[in-house]
This record gives sequence, C-alpha cells and structure tokens, in this order.
Amino acid sequence: MKAEEFLLKHSQELSKKYAGKYIAVVGDKVVAVSRSAIQAYKEAKKKYPKEEIGIFYMPTEEETVTLL
Repeated sequence: MKAEEFLLKHSQELSKKYAGKYIAVVGDKVVAVSRSAIQAYKEAKKKYPKEEIGIFYMPTEEETVTLL
C-alpha cells in the first residue's frame, strides 16, 4: 500500500491522533511524527533510508473548519 492510499484510508484517525503535526509514512505505517516536516523526514530517512517516504500535515480541527 502506498503512503497516499494509507493516508486516505485512515485520515480521520490519523487527524485525531496527530493533529497539528507532520507525519512520515512508509507503506502502511507512520514511522515518524514531528511539528516540523523536515524533522519528520530526517527521522524517517534514518529508519528507512531506501524507502519512499510520504510527509503529510495533519490539520487541527480548527484548521479543518477554516478550510471549509
């Protein structure tokens, strides 16, 4: 499963758990979490140097409402 597919499938639970943070996803698992996209990527790259890493921001509830 690609990172984008995982995100779409689990977006509600991920948004609640990681609101306001960046997550790094490899395949079908969250491998790093940070308030900084760069830091999340660096942590994930250390653990999975040869894998494709997806970096996604999980908006807070307030940010989501603002977007609507």
